[in-house]
Amino acid sequence: MLRTLNELFRTLLEPPTADHRPDEHVLQLATAVLLVEMMRIDSDAAPTERHAVLAALREKFELAEDELARLFELAETESREASDFYRFTSRLNKGYGAEQKVRIVEYLWQVALADGHLSHHENHLMRKLVDLLHVSHADNIAAKQRAREKAAPKPAQARSEGAK
Repeated sequence: MLRTLNELFRTLLEPPTADHRPDEHVLQLATAVLLVEMMRIDSDAAPTERHAVLAALREKFELAEDELARLFELAETESREASDFYRFTSRLNKGYGAEQKVRIVEYLWQVALADGHLSHHENHLMRKLVDLLHVSHADNIAAKQRAREKAAPKPAQARSEGAK
């Protein structure tokens, strides 16, 4: 396992080449780092944001719980040590098409909105990441709206919770 982690770090640090598509593990880590960074950006990482990161990774990559835990831990380490986002976004730009990158933006919005408050730090980071991922303004707004709709309680759910 240690060798695999070392290989993953080395692969992530190497610049992408024109003829080399990043492998799935690199794409998973790059996605996870961006989600963790969104969770960490407003100094008060709520448990709901952590849950949103794990839910997004679970949905996107269909990982077993132990793989999910390792990916999250590795992403936290990388997020703390990263000096910029380019090495992560460049991997995603190389490995994913427009639709997949818009889905990642939607996951980022889900994390940002998970605590019910969008801080100016989260908003700033979103603008930066959307630009680095080459996602259009219209796609960004649509992803944000879908994330808001997903975060809003359903009418039946809200009524039953209000009755408690």
